[in-house]
Amino acid sequence: MKIVFFGTPQFSAEFLKAMLETGDIEVAAVVTQQDEPVGRKHVLTPPPVKVLAQEHGIPVWQPQSMKNPAFHATLRQYEADAFVVIAFGRILPQELIDIPKHGVINVHPSLLPKYRGPSPMHAALLAGDSETGVCVMQIDAQMDHGPVLSCERMAIDPLETIESLTKKVVDVGAPQLISSLRAFIGGVLTPIEQDHTQATFCKLLSREDGVITWTDSAEVIERKIRALNPWPSTSTLWTRRGEDVKLKILNAKIGTAVLAPGYAQTIGNQLYI
Repeated sequence: MKIVFFGTPQFSAEFLKAMLETGDIEVAAVVTQQDEPVGRKHVLTPPPVKVLAQEHGIPVWQPQSMKNPAFHATLRQYEADAFVVIAFGRILPQELIDIPKHGVINVHPSLLPKYRGPSPMHAALLAGDSETGVCVMQIDAQMDHGPVLSCERMAIDPLETIESLTKKVVDVGAPQLISSLRAFIGGVLTPIEQDHTQATFCKLLSREDGVITWTDSAEVIERKIRALNPWPSTSTLWTRRGEDVKLKILNAKIGTAVLAPGYAQTIGNQLYI
């Protein structure tokens, strides 16, 4: 089968790598975001998906607009069976969705219709869920609204972090995507409509979401620290020598020290709040 792959970060690159290792999936082209300045020196850096594609000699497209008719014409020339979109970072217009014979396939890291939107793994950790999953689905004009090809459930460990959960999603989702693609394009897998009345939504995260609210319970704060590091990272303002400084808290657990609310104390080499 022939596909065009849409993706940008390292998360996407892991799925692309798995597809390139198969013997029956031809990645005809890759579409990704623009190179961006990184670090204090603002070095122009290509997305991980672009780097991987170039290592394998795959044509890379980085369009300014997803609505450009000339770009659509270029994609039609590949005559792809399907487009695969994973963490691409931009909305696909209907004109582009209509190009491939079997539509556009997406991997979404939640048990749809729960946690539609841009941060489903973070949302599951923040909510304290005991399980989540990976759904392979068809994209339609609405966000995470299309019919589902397959779903795989996975447990969320009590001390799960966003990094460990992301690895789980890749380990489960990559082979799931490949098997679902083969079955769907082979005509032996029928998409199932979601129950839209049960849909819940999560939001795009910002730096402000990482600010700790100390009136929250210890359980809520601990989940936030596990869910939001390394980005947007969790932090608080700490008064030091009369000046408020930003203190990042990258790791924490619920301790046993008994302190009055609003107080902090160091015991040994641990900070208790």
